[in-house]
Amino acid sequence: MFSRLRSDIQCILDRDPAARSRWEVLTCYPGLHALVLYRPAHWCWTHEMKWLGRFISHIARFLTGIEIHPGAKIGERVFFDHAMGVVVGETAEIGDGCTIYQGVTLGGTSLYKGAKRHPTLGRNVVVGAGAQVLGGFTVGDGAKVGSNAVVTKPVPAGATAVGNPARIIQAELDVKREEAASKMGFSAYGVTQNDDPLSQAMRGLIDNAAAQEHQIAMLWQTIDKLSKQRQEPDCVPGDAARSEHFEAEKLNQLVGK
Repeated sequence: MFSRLRSDIQCILDRDPAARSRWEVLTCYPGLHALVLYRPAHWCWTHEMKWLGRFISHIARFLTGIEIHPGAKIGERVFFDHAMGVVVGETAEIGDGCTIYQGVTLGGTSLYKGAKRHPTLGRNVVVGAGAQVLGGFTVGDGAKVGSNAVVTKPVPAGATAVGNPARIIQAELDVKREEAASKMGFSAYGVTQNDDPLSQAMRGLIDNAAAQEHQIAMLWQTIDKLSKQRQEPDCVPGDAARSEHFEAEKLNQLVGK
């Protein structure tokens, strides 16, 4: 029990620059107090003392403003930062190393008893302030949920969910898209990063153009190699694009730049 408490205190010191000492964390952090009270409540719940478990969680809610159902499963080194108004449902699961900010709801959309109604957070998930994660799905390891997002579908590992309803941002794909666009002389984020239809169309156009340029360059390179192997005159036209390029000026004209 004490080793877990030390671990909980240390994870707060590691993640919160405002934390100045172990004593301050132990006495002044409601997220830690909610976890300390959650554990005996969970023990009672799993040992068929359900009323007592609910009563302890009710006292914890009164003292901390954080409502954690005693049936929920919470891993190690979980940090409830500020966390006023957080609600964690009965079948919710929170993996090791997660960080949850104030106003978050890990809620359910089903009314069937005994069903998996609440979300499962993988390891090292960050859920921003005011986010609502609703349903019995999984948020993958290392994922992030933006502030005030409303998430009702699974979130892949390492991805970010933002907006209402939430859309999934694949960070790796966005980086690749920006790298390809930069080589072409055009910034994928120069238009806008929001849900503007023009932005979405431009991103799709950039992805499609980059793929076509790559395929065309590969075709010309292959034809060039074949003609040299057969010792035939070069059949590749002089103006053939053997390397990838992109006419950025045309895109700029389309968006009125």
